[in-house]
Amino acid sequence: MGRSPSPGESAGAKVSDINSARPAGRRLWTNRLASAAMLGAVLLAMIPVGLILSYIFAKGMAAMSWEFLSEPTPFSFRRAEGGFLNGLIGTGIMVGLATLVSVPLGILAAIYLQEYGRGLLANLIRFFSDVMTGVPSVFVGLFVYTAFVLPFGFGAVMGAAALAIIMLPIVVRTTEEMLKLVPLELQHGSFALGASKFQTIIRVVLPSALPGITTGVLLAVARAAGETAPLILTALGSLTITTKLIGEPISALPLLIFDGARNPFAAGQERAWAGALELLALVLIFTLLARIVASRSKISS
Repeated sequence: MGRSPSPGESAGAKVSDINSARPAGRRLWTNRLASAAMLGAVLLAMIPVGLILSYIFAKGMAAMSWEFLSEPTPFSFRRAEGGFLNGLIGTGIMVGLATLVSVPLGILAAIYLQEYGRGLLANLIRFFSDVMTGVPSVFVGLFVYTAFVLPFGFGAVMGAAALAIIMLPIVVRTTEEMLKLVPLELQHGSFALGASKFQTIIRVVLPSALPGITTGVLLAVARAAGETAPLILTALGSLTITTKLIGEPISALPLLIFDGARNPFAAGQERAWAGALELLALVLIFTLLARIVASRSKISS
């Protein structure tokens, strides 16, 4: 039979249990305080965002109608009729052209940086990609205005060129980061089966990173759809539906919102609020699509 502990040993065990419980309780309360502080910071940051969204929704829904979605802007800002169909079409044309240019170039540049790029050239591409993501978009508009608008005039191609320059570094950096996440074992297995490097990139690397690449592309599209400053200098804006790509000004949702917000007439300002709500809905749709694609990629992985 075991020896029963003496009173001194029992007291010592109790004291050691109390001492060991104190640090655990202190860590528990520290964790609770830190969690409460982080939750408070998140709620504090969400207050202005919620106020902005609720205000845009309230003001925009008051002027939103089928007429607004299906008719172009009237020539008089005093008229209550009309909408921003011309701006929606112009935004679709310019963002679509910019996507067709920036996405293939951005993916190819990212493949070069990840699979082939070494040394000074790769470092320069990464450096300028990082710099371009932080450059004010008005500088991009000034560059396109000097290089293309002065010789050829305003148009959809000039606006798309400015948007493509804005989108390109976002696509490059996000695609490169997604390619880095592809396990090397997949590439080694492809090489072991006799595939070339090009075949491995096309059939193994890109399909594995496709969900993340799609997320980056959608975020870049959402960024381009909300740009105003470069389009003022390249697309100029128009009150009619324009499909000509070069030599004729074209409208966009941000341009119409800008023009409507700064005019003194109530009808024009109401259309500006409705256009802001429409543009916000488009950006939210692209952002939600990016989140859905990212979440599905995590589940599948």
